[in-house]
Amino acid sequence: MKKEWFENDDFWINYGPIMFDEAHWAEAAGTAGRIKEIAGLKDGQRILDACCALGRISTELGLLNLDVTGVDITQPFLDCAAETAEDEGVKLTLINHDMRTFTSEKKFNAAINVYNSFGYCDSKDDDYRILSRIYDALEEGGTFILECISRETAIRWFTEGEWFERAGKTVLTEFKPTGAWEGLSSRWILIDKNGNRMEHTFIQRLYSAAELRDKLLELGFSSAKVYGGFDLSPYDYNAKTMVIVAEK
Repeated sequence: MKKEWFENDDFWINYGPIMFDEAHWAEAAGTAGRIKEIAGLKDGQRILDACCALGRISTELGLLNLDVTGVDITQPFLDCAAETAEDEGVKLTLINHDMRTFTSEKKFNAAINVYNSFGYCDSKDDDYRILSRIYDALEEGGTFILECISRETAIRWFTEGEWFERAGKTVLTEFKPTGAWEGLSSRWILIDKNGNRMEHTFIQRLYSAAELRDKLLELGFSSAKVYGGFDLSPYDYNAKTMVIVAEK
């Protein structure tokens, strides 16, 4: 399997502090609490954090007395997650693996893929492989929670770009749709205090909520419901994000 842009550790070392800012860290505890409630998890039950990145949600789930396994393709992220968990006195199982090929003998009571970490593979088949691996890792009756930008929310809240200061750098962003809103192209330019410039462009595939819901049902989930947030608000013109709750 050929390497894709998100498999480049250097990219995440440079861009991670920009994308995973303090505001997102501050939201983690509340999000983890809602995840535990939505999935109906009890203390000690097992949850898979697929594409866990820096482990901000994994750590908070661990603080809620859950048995957490975090999987990510980027080892530096897992190293940071391990440090955070140690600082918080939380035990996490962290696995460096590609979710497209991930397998687990241990079955989970719940699984999550959150904070817009879906839709970056070169092909739909690879995106769907991730969903299939998550399905296989769940025990019967397990819950999967997927949260990401959808085609509808991308259009509703579209902005052409912005600039801001973060992590000691000036950040300029430029966004534009690709094809018939089949994807969202994101161009990120970082400029440090010495004037050094770094630039990267990537595309996230955009799925409609109905398309992902139907795919999850096709994969074998017994139900898949779409919401406009972790508060389970309606998925309508006010939705800021897309949250799908699927039951195996």
